[in-house]
Amino acid sequence: MTGSHEMTASDASPTEAERETVQGDLLIGSYNLWKNNASHELERLVEDHRLDVLCLQEADSAKLPPAIGPLHRSAATERNRLGLAIYHRADEFEMIDSSIFTLPKSFHDHLMSPGEDRLLAVRLRDPRDGNELVVASFHAAPLTTVNSARRRQIKLAHGFLAEWAPELPMVMVGDYNYPWFRQGLAKRIVRSGHEITFSDSHTYRRYRYIRGHFDFVTSLKVRIESVASLPKGASDHMPILVRASVAV
Repeated sequence: MTGSHEMTASDASPTEAERETVQGDLLIGSYNLWKNNASHELERLVEDHRLDVLCLQEADSAKLPPAIGPLHRSAATERNRLGLAIYHRADEFEMIDSSIFTLPKSFHDHLMSPGEDRLLAVRLRDPRDGNELVVASFHAAPLTTVNSARRRQIKLAHGFLAEWAPELPMVMVGDYNYPWFRQGLAKRIVRSGHEITFSDSHTYRRYRYIRGHFDFVTSLKVRIESVASLPKGASDHMPILVRASVAV
């Protein structure tokens, strides 16, 4: 059954012993670095939460390291001023393929030229069982754009991923820039056959009144166990921690 969820993560970061007993669990972090300002926090983020995959938005790809702790850089955009990147745990997953997708430009994109590449995806294989999974880092157009433009970007992103890796389980995580009227968005996502899962608390806070669930998860054939907002750092976004398992 598909649906929308707002979850509270309990025990979101498992111990090593727990990781061994729950082989199917996958820990995915997502963080909008706010023009790369929070990049110095990544090593601690990976270490504290024992991440398997890390998805980044608003990253300066030229300044990102090839590895962050046990995570190796799977792929990154290069044309964007506000780039995307994905890291994965190379001792647990093989990267089969990666792809960058261009989504329609918003008014903001035409005016500010942050870049056209708003979707980055990797195809990972678990050598223990041969199962494959698509993980994507997504960054929707900002709030200066109408919601209908972001809905179109989300729909097209799901379509591109389905065409690129047919039938594979998929997790698309990142900054959707959709803090208001999200229940309407959830209904549309569910009708498309996907699930949408919001974090247990706000993921964005700037100034006094601007806050909301900007960062969340859409998925297909993946069970999202929990999504937790982590403490705020140097970015205007909070990192989120997704605990997922692939339904086989």
